[in-house]
Amino acid sequence: MNRGNRVILLIEGQREDKGSLAVPLTKSGFEVVSFHTGREAVAWSQEQEPDLVVFDASSMRSSGARICRRLRGILEDTPMIHCRLSGDPIEPHALADIYLEQPFTGRKLLNRVRDLLPADPATEEVVRFGHLVFYRDKRAVDVGNKGEQRLTPKLASLLEEFLRHAGELVSRRQLMRDVWHTDYVGDTRTLDVHIRWVREYIEEDPSNPQILVTVRGKGFMLRMPPTTVS
Repeated sequence: MNRGNRVILLIEGQREDKGSLAVPLTKSGFEVVSFHTGREAVAWSQEQEPDLVVFDASSMRSSGARICRRLRGILEDTPMIHCRLSGDPIEPHALADIYLEQPFTGRKLLNRVRDLLPADPATEEVVRFGHLVFYRDKRAVDVGNKGEQRLTPKLASLLEEFLRHAGELVSRRQLMRDVWHTDYVGDTRTLDVHIRWVREYIEEDPSNPQILVTVRGKGFMLRMPPTTVS
């Protein structure tokens, strides 16, 4: 899958290719620039800017905290993942965004990479509704350009259902059928909890919803909030 030529700076010790973190990253379509020393990575970063940094301290003799701090000073807001051996203390002074403890799977690393990388509209299926932007493949939502927030699979499915029927009344039965894949509506407490969680992502005041509103006795509706004229 093409990830839009996203560039990942990988710093890891020398080892067999089959053990390199570059393997799952490259297979997933990312462009990986690898260095075996922090000095090389810092020199490269002074001239280039990657989309994300992965520092694999578990493959090196150093915790990498000092190098990561130098990279943070150069790259500033570039997301960074710090990998360490099981049992090693977390290095908060590395200023990484995510800390991963070995052993972990390639899939887990890719999930964390996708958590940190902003969605690419060129490759991502995007649904827009007013100031709400939903990234379908990434299962993330951005409201009012305040930054992407990742959703659980169930919350993403629920929000997608509302977006598919924006401006329409959506009954509880329809939500249970299309999102939970059941016709049973005897107990919809689970639905109510998930509705509340969705509101926490998209509403300015979840206790007084203006976008995802309840239609008493009938269901719910996703709508644009009314405009207040002063």
